[in-house]
Amino acid sequence: MNDEGSVPRTSHALAVDGRVYVIDPTEGEGVDERIRALGEPAAVLVLLDRHRRDSDAFAARFGVPAHETPREPVAGAPFEFRPVVQRRVWREVALWWPDHRVLVAADALGTVGYMRAEGEVLGIHPLLRLWPPRSAFGGLDPEHILVGHGEGVHGPEAAAALAVTLSGARRDIPRLARDGLRRLVRR
Repeated sequence: MNDEGSVPRTSHALAVDGRVYVIDPTEGEGVDERIRALGEPAAVLVLLDRHRRDSDAFAARFGVPAHETPREPVAGAPFEFRPVVQRRVWREVALWWPDHRVLVAADALGTVGYMRAEGEVLGIHPLLRLWPPRSAFGGLDPEHILVGHGEGVHGPEAAAALAVTLSGARRDIPRLARDGLRRLVRR
């Protein structure tokens, strides 16, 4: 996780049969070595149009393609890409790796404070709470949820956290607003 700036930015690397897919990467000390320790870089995946971050630099350094908000399968990768938001100002896909029950969401889901109401393990982006992207995440049973902002959610609680966050997205808007105001006042 890179804490530079106002919102912590989290990047991921998924190893598949000796090949590594780097997701929404940010520069940092030792990152290249950690990626190469997992295997041979295969591609850089940008799940949110605003998360280009350092993707072009990583793709150039590793000599691999960069795929921005892919909707079609990436050659050799066992992932599905599920549309989350498809608007002119916000294009986002989620990555679903069914064999390992891994869900990666760039911005729609997160664990940082502004996304979670009190008591929530996993939150949904405030701008998506009125119309949560149930079609993107519904029916999934993740064991690992990796997010673009915050720590991941792992183990048996991951699927339950996703279900709770989707079912309570609208209902919890007042609570999220109240908690956000409390955080501002504490500063």
